[in-house]
Amino acid sequence: MTAGTTGVRATARIVARDDGRGGTSLPVLEGDGPLALRRTRGSGAEARVMLVGAMSGPLGGDHFTVEAGVESGARLRVGSAAATIALPGQAKGEARYDVRLTVADGGELWWLPEQLISVRGSDLHVTSRVDLGATARLVLREEQVLGRTGEEPGRLGSRLVVRVAGRAVLDQELACGPGAPGGWDGPAVLAGHRAVGQIVVVRPEFADAPVTARVLGEGAAVVPLAGPAALVTAVASDALRLRRVLDEALASVG
Repeated sequence: MTAGTTGVRATARIVARDDGRGGTSLPVLEGDGPLALRRTRGSGAEARVMLVGAMSGPLGGDHFTVEAGVESGARLRVGSAAATIALPGQAKGEARYDVRLTVADGGELWWLPEQLISVRGSDLHVTSRVDLGATARLVLREEQVLGRTGEEPGRLGSRLVVRVAGRAVLDQELACGPGAPGGWDGPAVLAGHRAVGQIVVVRPEFADAPVTARVLGEGAAVVPLAGPAALVTAVASDALRLRRVLDEALASVG
């Protein structure tokens, strides 16, 4: 970790590997500063890791990076101990949070962090890039909450890119809050809701049997992507309702 007038720089790294005995080992599990990693009890062949926020942040000017690689035959589930809260800081400038995920052929990753909360006065841009082998499996959840209770949000930008066998199946961006392009809170985007989320599911069998596009109750929908993948999107009035909608949607995808 490094710190200075431009904010804190911190990186966390995970590598998951088939241990040859029906389980998954973690030869690399390292984090610094505000990004602490803890291995927790797994289930079957799956290794589980919890990302624990050891400090406040990201604050203005901070740059956090989380990298996870899942090798062939390994299974990894990553969560976080609490919500990530984007806060204003003494250092000027945008804060950045980068997520880099790779899953080799035959590997499986469940990426299930808690919500990201954008606090008034904060300025954060999140970029997530996922590269998967042709037979890799993925469940990735993102949830963003605009402001705490009764509070206006900060500026929040996000981009999610998912590639399978080198081919992009999803590349989307969202910008919300002060300074974002007009219309972000209008009927075509959030329609006044303050929580937005999505789940990306990648499975080889979707190539031959894609999911059916459909609306899932109020404020949620599932669509097939151009590849062995499906996307669930949802909006809700608060974080609790958003999680419930996404959980139900994931169950419906199977």
